[in-house]
Amino acid sequence: MQYMIMNFVQPGDAAEAGRPEADPDWPAWEAYTKALIDAGVMRGGNGLKPAFTGTTVRVRDGRREVQDGPYADTKEHLGGYYVIDVPDLDTALEWAAKNPAASSGAVEVRPILTL
Repeated sequence: MQYMIMNFVQPGDAAEAGRPEADPDWPAWEAYTKALIDAGVMRGGNGLKPAFTGTTVRVRDGRREVQDGPYADTKEHLGGYYVIDVPDLDTALEWAAKNPAASSGAVEVRPILTL
């Protein structure tokens, strides 16, 4: 089953600021990514540009509303994601616990709905 592991990081982190190589945790991210690849469970993933570069779109009463920046001002921002293919949720949670964001931000695991 495929799961998405979403990495929520603190605003101002070098990775969230678009300079991942300047992040003191960068070696941990590289090691985590390599471990996923070496285990044969990684199916994809990417880092994301900083939250302030996002644009939020809503349609209300048939009209498009566009807002610069993230949907909500939060303490943590979605900094990237991994897509993994593992047998079950428990295995996905084991991988999430090894994610560098788990110790300084948060990690959300969600099953992927395949159509």
